[in-house]
Parts: sequence; C-alpha cells; structure tokens
Amino acid sequence: MPIAPLAALLLAATSPPAAATADPPRDAVHPATMAAFVIPAQDGAMNAVLYRAAGAGPHPMLLLLHGFPGNEQNLDLGQAARRAGWSVLTLHYRGSWGSPGRFTFAGAADDARTAIAFLRANAERYGIDPRRMAVAGHSMGGMMAARAAADDKALLGAFLIDPWDMAGSARFYRSDAAARQDFIDNELRGDLPPLAGTSEAALLAELDATGPRLDLPVTIREIGRRPVAMVYAERGNGTDQARSISRAAGLPTPPVLPTDHSFSDMRIALATRLVEWLATLPR
Repeated sequence: MPIAPLAALLLAATSPPAAATADPPRDAVHPATMAAFVIPAQDGAMNAVLYRAAGAGPHPMLLLLHGFPGNEQNLDLGQAARRAGWSVLTLHYRGSWGSPGRFTFAGAADDARTAIAFLRANAERYGIDPRRMAVAGHSMGGMMAARAAADDKALLGAFLIDPWDMAGSARFYRSDAAARQDFIDNELRGDLPPLAGTSEAALLAELDATGPRLDLPVTIREIGRRPVAMVYAERGNGTDQARSISRAAGLPTPPVLPTDHSFSDMRIALATRLVEWLATLPR
C-alpha cells in the first residue's frame, strides 16, 4: 500500500517551538514527574524511566528507543516531548546497560513490543492515553521503532532518527569483506562492553541471518498510511542512504542534517523536528 506524502512534516522549521527550547510554567497541581521501574520480560527485564508530562492527563505516550549499544540515549528529546505534553518511556533492552537477560537484535525488537504492552496495561496508573501512542528511535532504535509500528497497528506512527537498515547492512557486509572488517573493528568490538550474554561472533551471526523483519524499507511499507518521519545525518548514514531508503520505502526524501550520527551539534534542530511531528499526529 502506498504511503501518504509527508514532505510537509519533514521540512526544516523556521523557528523552534517553545517545547524544544524553553521550560513551560509549572503546574502546581499536576507537575511533571519521573518514575523509574523494571519492565518484566520473557527471560529478563528492562530498566526503564518514564517522564510523565505535566497536567491532569491522560497524556499521549512516546516510546523512545536508543541505538546499539545506546551511548547516545537522546534523553533531551524525551524532555522536549514531555514539554510538548507527551509522556515518554525510555528503556535499556534486555542484556544492555545492566538490564537483566541476554542481548540480541531480535530480542531488542521483542522488547519494544513488551514495553508497549506494559504501557497499555498500566495506562491508568501512569496517566497514559492508550489510544495515542507513538514510537521514536535512533540508529538501531530507529529500526526497532519501525518494526514496532509495523507490528502494532494501533500505534499512531514512527519517528526514525538516522535509522539503521540492518538487513541492508547484512547484505552489504556479505558482499564487501573490507567493510565487514571495518564494522567489526570500529563499531561492533567497541560496543560490546555494556552488553551481556553475547559476543562478537554471536552478533555477527545474527546480523548475517537478518531477514525481512529488520529490513527497513520493507518494514516501513508495512506501517502503511500511518505517519512515518525520518531525519538523517550527513556524517552518519548519509545522503545516499537517506535517498535509497526513502525511495524503496515509498517516502519523500527526508532531511539530511549537516552533523554526525549522534546529531552532536544539532540537538535543538532534532528536537524541533520531533516536537513538530508529534503535533501533527491524530488527537
């Protein structure tokens, strides 16, 4: 099914919305709060933090997923979304950063679904509007966010930040031995320390076996007509990938910001795009 054009959502903002740059007045009756807890999972658990928006609620909910392994957690984006009236859940996948269990790529996709089910089951407790839930993710988390939206038709949409097309990478590394070794030396090996129950060989084998479920264009097409926005980084996955992924997924070419994969010097610009996209979602 073709995806509705979303070019208007992807244009650069002329001025940042207040939620991206300024604190709102304090709600003395229903102030913004934070809750930390553990989300049970099949063979482990996820350490999680919920940023609850100010106001009586119920509030729309954004699930915010970090990448591999998650050195950049994008918590400033969670805070911006909360200032815009959204509650935000961020988590560490099983087997990452102290969460119990074994880390796998497939497990990270399962963890996103588990978190969404947890939010629905605890909607009243945390003041969540279960009819208004969306997902956002960075890098590997972008792939997992797209997968979650494809699997869960009740989610309003997905916001993907320099997302990792894992199946595309697997195909590329199978055809280019030098690129594969560079990935091992300069990415995979350095990302292992915060991950439990896995190894370089195990993750490589899993990536090699990656199929359509973690193929980004295929997954975006499965989301259908619900809103999908992408933002790429020039010194991250880059312009060529932004064009090829969007073309294969049936989306307009997304903006490519002149920054690195972590958007290190364009955080306000990134928060602006997220906040403005959230404001377009159905109420």
